[in-house]
Amino acid sequence: MRKTRPPQTTPIQALHAWQRSLIDRRAFLLRIAGGSLATLFGLPSPSLAEGLVEAGTKGDEHTWETLDQVQQHLFPSEAEAPGAREINALDYLRFVVGDPKADAQERGFILMGAGWLDGIAQETYRHDFISLDDDRREAVLQKIAASSAGENWLSTLITYLLEALLTDPVYGGNPDGIGWRWLQHIPGYPRPIPDKTYPRLLA
Repeated sequence: MRKTRPPQTTPIQALHAWQRSLIDRRAFLLRIAGGSLATLFGLPSPSLAEGLVEAGTKGDEHTWETLDQVQQHLFPSEAEAPGAREINALDYLRFVVGDPKADAQERGFILMGAGWLDGIAQETYRHDFISLDDDRREAVLQKIAASSAGENWLSTLITYLLEALLTDPVYGGNPDGIGWRWLQHIPGYPRPIPDKTYPRLLA
């Protein structure tokens, strides 16, 4: 009997599969924590946690500045390689969070994580995350990563950093194909045009 070769998985498909597994794991963590991710992040005060959750869901400019600094710390610019700033990672993340068809839990998880991060920075150093130097930022991120939910939050941000690096520029990341050029990648054709992007096609 002739054996059928299993279908090949592309890097983007593998990335999306990993992201789906993160979402499933995150839902499990929410259930075991009774819906309180603040507990999983190790915030010391319930009242502080509630305030951070309320502030984080608003997606205000401080929240976005915090997310910007986290992205730049996770994927810094180098002389021979683009970083989060060069690939427009924050603009791409804004696109993801602003997509009304995106998973609501995913959006809330990303935004509230910035508030939880600030809470830990304040508890540890009496300053917001964006006011810390690189060494202290690294210490706070290592503390976040020590919890399952914190590790999951950082993994989610890394997922969208990689998407910003690989996406078509029409979606806000990878301006002028800078990520493609760095990776020596030739994109497929035809490429999407602004009025044929998936949010418009699904509208």
